Amino acid sequence: MRSLNPVPQYLVLLAGLMVATSFLHAQVGGPAAGPQAAAPAGAPRAGAAAGGLAPTAAQAPEEGMAEFPVPPQGFDIARENIPHGDLKFVEYDSKTLLTRRPLRVYTPPGYSADRKYPVLYLQHGLGNTGTEWTQRAKAPIIADNLLADGKIQPLIIVFPDGNATATVGDEKQGDRTSESYGTPYENDLLKEIIPFVESHYSVYTDRAHRAIGGMSMGSGQALNIGLSHLDLFGWITVVAPAPNTKPVADLIPDPAALKQLKVLWLGSGNRDPLMRINQGLHTFLVEKGVPHFWRLDGNAHDTAVMSSNFYHFAQKLFKE
Repeated sequence: MRSLNPVPQYLVLLAGLMVATSFLHAQVGGPAAGPQAAAPAGAPRAGAAAGGLAPTAAQAPEEGMAEFPVPPQGFDIARENIPHGDLKFVEYDSKTLLTRRPLRVYTPPGYSADRKYPVLYLQHGLGNTGTEWTQRAKAPIIADNLLADGKIQPLIIVFPDGNATATVGDEKQGDRTSESYGTPYENDLLKEIIPFVESHYSVYTDRAHRAIGGMSMGSGQALNIGLSHLDLFGWITVVAPAPNTKPVADLIPDPAALKQLKVLWLGSGNRDPLMRINQGLHTFLVEKGVPHFWRLDGNAHDTAVMSSNFYHFAQKLFKE
């Protein structure tokens, strides 16, 4: 891994990490849409911007695009002539939250209990469910295409419901309280979801084969949880983190410890009103000499930034 050139002054941009979590109400709301019509690769899709977060004018030049360009045309379009993985809606009993909870799990084509697979846990944004990744961002389709092209190795992707009040019968998309997406969810992920996956699927159970990532609120969760449990996660991939991301002093008390990560991926769009959060974190990591990938494209706080970053960071996972 390596850092790209630092962005403007750290003290100014780092202020984004201190934004009160009350601003989280501005994130995505409403049910996840189904598969969308094809658009030019990397172009923002109509209606894909997060509810209440209108795109801004470009706030900074794009960065990292030479190494991680706009994905090729059709990267997120299902192909008929290739093998397809299996996406299932799964239920589990959470002793931590005392309720039956929903989970979406992608297994790759040819999944077999005769071999072990690495696992990526992907968190969604506020006001959404795991369908934000599976339907809007088309992560399973992109994974199928990358597998068919030999660009990634077979993996399992878990799409939890990042709202701790969600149940099988009611995924609570309108519940936007910190009690829903904070510590209760972290406990559920660590004590219930991961053990459930590891007992029901043929997966590796060490940090070298376990990744955590997310979008928006889910990126805040991934950073908060992943960076405080480096013994559990060897790979962290985040897109457009929201203000639920901890202040950097709490998030990274020991920058040198992050060097044990296999990959730390930060992606944002330069028209995202929350760009400053990821950009401030990137600047801090550059100043501390922490290796990481940084990609700032021309998207907003939207589905396109999710899909394009997934296309690239999936190719970095579980490789030495």
